[in-house]
Amino acid sequence: MTNQEIITRFYQALVRGNPEEMIEYYHDEITFYDPSFGELHGDDAKNMWRLLVSPAIKASFSNVDASSANWIASYKFKKTGRTVVNRISAQFEFKDGKIIKHTDHFSLWRWTSQALGWPGYLLGWSGYMQKRCIQQTSILLKNFDIADNIKIIY
Repeated sequence: MTNQEIITRFYQALVRGNPEEMIEYYHDEITFYDPSFGELHGDDAKNMWRLLVSPAIKASFSNVDASSANWIASYKFKKTGRTVVNRISAQFEFKDGKIIKHTDHFSLWRWTSQALGWPGYLLGWSGYMQKRCIQQTSILLKNFDIADNIKIIY
């Protein structure tokens, strides 16, 4: 399978809402980064997808090549009920036929503006806001229970 096919199948699984299939394409030594989760490794990166992917998220993707893709996630942010449309540019590196590094780029200011409203608009550009987002997502990951989540999915 080519790198482009791996990326395409990864996002097809996302569109279908299947995090278990998505993480099959991740190397055990995966490193993931995005502005809201920061840098995650191994099982934390895999559990992030288990935590996030649900029928409530509508995803689409485009412009897939051997090392990158664009994708869009649309959902209601649970804490505020506000609609978020996040436009993401992803970069990939591969090892042993699997994704070893996955980096998502998006505007944290745009995301916080949509998710949090005026506080996000005013502070979303700041290092403080990024640190706060990473702290909150770290708490979510630490409290994440794989067994409970799998019961919900299946």
